[in-house]
Amino acid sequence: MIKVLVVDDHAVVRSGLSFVINSQEDMTVVADAADGLEAYLETERHAPDVVLMDLSMPPGENGLVTTKRIKENFPATKILILTMHDDEEYLFRALKLGATGYILKNAKDDELLDAIRALQQGETYIYPKVTTALVRQFLQQNNGEEVSDSYVQLSNREQEVLPLIALGYGNKEIANKLCISVKTVETHKSNIMNKLDLTTRAEIVKYAIKKNLIDL
Repeated sequence: MIKVLVVDDHAVVRSGLSFVINSQEDMTVVADAADGLEAYLETERHAPDVVLMDLSMPPGENGLVTTKRIKENFPATKILILTMHDDEEYLFRALKLGATGYILKNAKDDELLDAIRALQQGETYIYPKVTTALVRQFLQQNNGEEVSDSYVQLSNREQEVLPLIALGYGNKEIANKLCISVKTVETHKSNIMNKLDLTTRAEIVKYAIKKNLIDL
């Protein structure tokens, strides 16, 4: 039995997805969550095989950030991004942060169920409509046209600190959330601003929004 966690900020969407999944003989919804923090806690509590993850869950932590946190702490859990965003940047970021599947919300039920089963079997599932973006990136890289991204210069911890700064958390609050010292937070903040060439918190907020790291 494949254990699935459904994550979406709309209750009606969670109910609909849960109905479809629970109607299958080989899978069951063990829990659902309305935001990133709840998704992380439910993953810790239920150890799902597959997390069906929405990307936009305002206000607060973006589904991409939650994906990264879950994969770092629960590497055996597979994450299938279910989103309306037919966007290359979302796709690439999701895969880099640990997602093993990406499917659009306008996909048919059978396609969604096939994707869940594929992830459970250790495969990667990319919805056909967005695979063109992957082919394009591959061709660009092999022609020496790979575009560098300043975000990848950040350490894993700096990537965790960045969206928290953008969301308005103070140094002490960030330290408590990540179980590190205030001085360490200050060091990470300084490194982030230097690496990304940012000088104010307002610029950090604009950068985080542009990179789809937070939802407002």
